[in-house]
Amino acid sequence: MPATVLIGTQWGDEGKGKITDILAGSADAVVRFQGGNNAGHTIVIDGETFKLHIVPSGVLRDEQRAVIGDGCVVDPWMLKKELDYLHEKGIQTENIVLSDRAHLIMPYHRKLDGIQEMNKEEGKKVGTTKRGIGPCYQDKAARIGIRAGDLRYPNLLGEKVEQGVNNANLFISALGLENDLFDKKQVLNELVEISEVVLPHIRDVPHMLHGLLNNDRNIILEGAQGAFLDIDKGTYPFVTSSSCTAGYGSSGSGIGPLDIEKVVGVVKAYTTRVGEGPFPTELKNQIGQMIQKRGHEFGTTTDRPRRCGWLDLVMVRSSVNWNSITALALTKIDVLSGLDPLMVCTEYRIPPDAAELHGIGTTLRHFPSHLELLAEASPVYIKMHGWKDMDNDDWMEVKETGDIPKRVQDYIDLIEREVLANVEILSFGKGREQTMDRSGEVI
Repeated sequence: MPATVLIGTQWGDEGKGKITDILAGSADAVVRFQGGNNAGHTIVIDGETFKLHIVPSGVLRDEQRAVIGDGCVVDPWMLKKELDYLHEKGIQTENIVLSDRAHLIMPYHRKLDGIQEMNKEEGKKVGTTKRGIGPCYQDKAARIGIRAGDLRYPNLLGEKVEQGVNNANLFISALGLENDLFDKKQVLNELVEISEVVLPHIRDVPHMLHGLLNNDRNIILEGAQGAFLDIDKGTYPFVTSSSCTAGYGSSGSGIGPLDIEKVVGVVKAYTTRVGEGPFPTELKNQIGQMIQKRGHEFGTTTDRPRRCGWLDLVMVRSSVNWNSITALALTKIDVLSGLDPLMVCTEYRIPPDAAELHGIGTTLRHFPSHLELLAEASPVYIKMHGWKDMDNDDWMEVKETGDIPKRVQDYIDLIEREVLANVEILSFGKGREQTMDRSGEVI
């Protein structure tokens, strides 16, 4: 059976964890294909909250494999912490699988991450979580990284740790931070100790996934962050260090592109962003503050407040195009209840001189490639009527009857018309049960 890719269509934090958990109900494996523990997702099941960072959401489903794929970077110390957390919650972890090709985040990566961010000027800070993600991907690209499979070979592991520590210490010394230098023996000893916990979970993931596909099993490929944090397509340099788009679902998991049948894009009913960078529809007023409070817009990993704004369909439209999205999951629709009017951005206007410089018109219906142009873009809004303030009982009645209020339906219709993809899943709360399947085929 072909695989399904699930990705975020905005700047992350769209509610992918919940939607992955929903789709995982019919899956045999859920595979994280990129990123690390800088991505957090919160899932609520029967009133109990689970906060995960690197282990895929599928771990909360019985007898399903929760797979950390080739394209991920993994902090083994944080992985152990998350395994312990799941044990405390009564969740079985035997089916958690770590790719032997995934790269390991080392203590010196975390230190370098903080130093690099600290030395950037204000306004140019990326807003990194300081979890070592970027420096680990840097070592991967430089071909000096440590892979999970290296834990099987003590001599090789010792050589790689020595090289990594030496490189990190050179950088740290150059900044005059001699007190922060690493001891290679200590790092190696700690890694060998933690490997006793990690090694039982390490497998050749592409081989395992092809075995499932050949036996007509269902696989979900779970992306982290969102399309606009993608290293290539996103708002560079305010992006993550990996590719968050659907195409990387193939490379980051190890299955072929023709094994992917469906791409589900998760869209929050409004737009949020963490950290620096232009944000055309941002609301720096009481409405933005109200959305932030009602939507509990604070990061799972960092607890940083998220900037909030109106729904930006220029972003979503571009995400649909970049990722061949075949279905949308619209989340947090309940947060907008009682707001009237609602504004939805469908295009941007840019100054004539900027348009001439880029060789384009003054109206943009696609997301620009450079921040300099995005910073000059003004949103063009469609004003819509909001709907009444609906509580959970109201939404559950909508789910039961299938009778969506007209103004909610108008909002959905506008999204579908503008981005040319259908909203198949409607989410109106954190719980599994607070989800409506509009297609009759998803849940």
